[in-house]
Amino acid sequence: IVSKVPDAQVMGDLDAAARFAGTDGGNAAKLGITGFCWGGRIVWLYAAHNPRLKAGVACYGRLIGKPTELQPKNPIDLVSAINAPVLGLYGALDRGIPVADTEKMAAALKAAKKSSEIHVFAGADHGFLADYRPSYNEAAAKQGFSEGLAWFRRHLA
Repeated sequence: IVSKVPDAQVMGDLDAAARFAGTDGGNAAKLGITGFCWGGRIVWLYAAHNPRLKAGVACYGRLIGKPTELQPKNPIDLVSAINAPVLGLYGALDRGIPVADTEKMAAALKAAKKSSEIHVFAGADHGFLADYRPSYNEAAAKQGFSEGLAWFRRHLA
């Protein structure tokens, strides 16, 4: 189901969720987003979409890929439009998101003077935060989770 949803619809759905949270006890001035895998890619896209976003943490979201009708842009294509600092957490052993892609994204972020960062965990594969998967890496998961919380504390304060 997720792979059949256009990025534009996802951005609209996230906007609606943010509006709702801001009217139902949430603090719209401290808008943050996190996502894993498909959702990690969405974090980068939303950081370029919503100027009110304050911070994001993307866990192993695809950065570079072939555009499609449903996914016309990839995070690497939107670097100049990124409005909020994003922390990207990636695994060095991830065959679906090669280290070369994370290096290209980090270089593009630096060239665009964005305050986003990418951390690649040695010995970690895709899904290293998921304790129900064989790719779970306890050390990387604990460190990544800690870094993500610190990122939100710093940028949503």
